[in-house]
Amino acid sequence: MNNRSPYTFQNGLKDGLPIGIGYLSVSIGLGLMCVVQGLSVFAAIFMSVVNMTSAGEVAGLSVIVAGGTLTELMISQLIVNLRYSLMSLSVSQRLDAGMNTWKRMIISFGITDEVFAVSTSKKEAVGFFYMLGLILPCMLGWTLGTSLGAVAGNIMPMMIRNALGLAIYGMFIAILVPPMRKNAAVLAATLFAAAISCCIHYLPCFSSIGAGFSIIISGVVAAAVLAVLVPYQEKEEEGVAEKK
Repeated sequence: MNNRSPYTFQNGLKDGLPIGIGYLSVSIGLGLMCVVQGLSVFAAIFMSVVNMTSAGEVAGLSVIVAGGTLTELMISQLIVNLRYSLMSLSVSQRLDAGMNTWKRMIISFGITDEVFAVSTSKKEAVGFFYMLGLILPCMLGWTLGTSLGAVAGNIMPMMIRNALGLAIYGMFIAILVPPMRKNAAVLAATLFAAAISCCIHYLPCFSSIGAGFSIIISGVVAAAVLAVLVPYQEKEEEGVAEKK
């Protein structure tokens, strides 16, 4: 069992502040898109308060805009955010001896990609108060950015708001294009998912499938097929294979 952590709440705040500033700039666009797509300012802010994940919120917004059901929304969130359970398992190996179950449950809410990277990079065990300090600026930055974006979108003229409705598709493209250019498997998975989505939308035999489930089915099937056909290999393993 790990010893008591030498890192304090102030250490956590110092490490989390740059992350929070980055979250603020990103979530402004998310808040704006929520309002443009028809959500209220309160709904946009509340979504960020209870769901501190950009991918999860974008996926949730997609299902909401498509008119999906609560079941579809829950399934999409489970799939998109499943990776955080693996990150939490890794972080749990870095916690000090004073971290009981309740404290673990509290900090588990704030585990994001950046929080995971910072907390697991520490040489010594991390404690409850350090994790709180690390997570707090991230939560504040994410929620404040969403609030600013939602309020700004709410006071804009309707013509500008309608025009900005197209920006959410630009956001998706901006997320997808960089990894697609670097990895042919990601490109293939994206095109395959788009093809499945088109089939579900246009073929009469799939007319009973809702828009929300269409998003889920397209993503899961494409990812599963490409995972079998083009399994992921660690860079170190690839390097060893090349040397051999």
